[in-house]
Amino acid sequence: MASEAVNLCVADVEGPKTYGLRRGVLSPAETLAQSVSAIAPTTTPAMTIPLVFAMAGNGTWLVYVLATAAMALIGVLIGCFARRSASPGSLYKYVSESLPDWASGLAGWALLLAYVATAVSVTGGFVQYANVLLQAATGRTASAALLATIAILIASAMAYRDIRLSARSMLWLEAASVGCILAIVALVLVRHGLHIDTAQFRLRGASVSGMRLGMVLALFSFVGFESATALGEEARNPLKTIPRAVLQSAIGLGFLFVVCAYTEVLGFRGLHETLDQSAAPFHTLAHQVGVSGLGIAVDVGAMMSMFACVLACTTAAARVLLTMSHNGLTHAHLTRTHHRNETPHIAVLVTGIVTFVPTVALALRGVSGADIYGWMGSLATYGFLTAYALVCLAVPNFLRRERALTPLWIALSGAGFIAMLLAITGSVYPVPQGVYRRLPYIYLTYLVVGWLWTVSKKRGPIAVS
Repeated sequence: MASEAVNLCVADVEGPKTYGLRRGVLSPAETLAQSVSAIAPTTTPAMTIPLVFAMAGNGTWLVYVLATAAMALIGVLIGCFARRSASPGSLYKYVSESLPDWASGLAGWALLLAYVATAVSVTGGFVQYANVLLQAATGRTASAALLATIAILIASAMAYRDIRLSARSMLWLEAASVGCILAIVALVLVRHGLHIDTAQFRLRGASVSGMRLGMVLALFSFVGFESATALGEEARNPLKTIPRAVLQSAIGLGFLFVVCAYTEVLGFRGLHETLDQSAAPFHTLAHQVGVSGLGIAVDVGAMMSMFACVLACTTAAARVLLTMSHNGLTHAHLTRTHHRNETPHIAVLVTGIVTFVPTVALALRGVSGADIYGWMGSLATYGFLTAYALVCLAVPNFLRRERALTPLWIALSGAGFIAMLLAITGSVYPVPQGVYRRLPYIYLTYLVVGWLWTVSKKRGPIAVS
């Protein structure tokens, strides 16, 4: 039965259409762009690393080394499925191949929330950076609700129209924004001389508890790196390009984050303000090395990276929703794809609406873009960590049916599950303050409702004409 299931999955890739999506149109680089954009890499050096530094201090670079290793491990485990099976269902599809219906349902609902909440989060970040740029250029700011509406409408229209347009746009937007970051990093390293910063390598002043708390934030820098798995039909040679894209995004961007963490801590040493106190760290670093204009370019790049992430999350969420609909967990209309564009247009519209409503509601209530980014990003992290943990549990069952299970894979899946469990625990204890205190309860309520819905909707896949 296991080999038949895998053969069916492979047949789905090479045989007749099953989902109505455009087959094999995305190059390896465009497939990689999906995962990279979902991470929104520019936001980590600009916003997340300073927060990690506040907890981990001189151990910030090591925290990112450990986070990279953890995400690379999850990427290897995801690759067990991605090398054998390809569909638009992302991690939801992988878990459904190996665990009971209730577990696959949890994975689907958790992943769907993760992508939508990330889209809301980075829309808030887009609003924040857009108003920073408008303030600098004109002395005025625009309505947060208006800016959010523009970002979501354009991203939804692109996801509705053409997957190739979306992928190519994400590729160039991320390349430009990361290029600005790398230019400043290189100039800072040259200015300080190519020598080892002993304070960082000796972890001077860093504590184990601070690094543990910083690790949770560092993992948030990577969430969404698996989203290339949602392009199972549209990627060219998906059984090779998708697992490569997942690992390349985890390891490649992890290396970028480690270098940026080291450089930012080094660059702020001896300045009148510390890294965690800086509202715009790359403005400060760019001014320090005499290229203030690049600081503005980083803000533009961060805004564009946020938009690319909205697009990436809309793309991934719509395809997960499409697959869940094929499995009977959502309305049958969501199985439809556009006859000309070959995109899941109904699912894209639903995803856009679900992203729009909470974003604009929060903006109209006066919640800042930074708070929207923080609140919804934290909520999204719970969803991603849940999905990753379920994938770790699914790997042994999947490989056992494939007669490929070894003690090494058992150890790797166990280590991955424990790492995700520790990350979830670290995100709720010590108990966070303010709105963050309520988020775990909101997430658990959502999961319970999703689980009850899954139990009530148990039935076979919907036939596709």
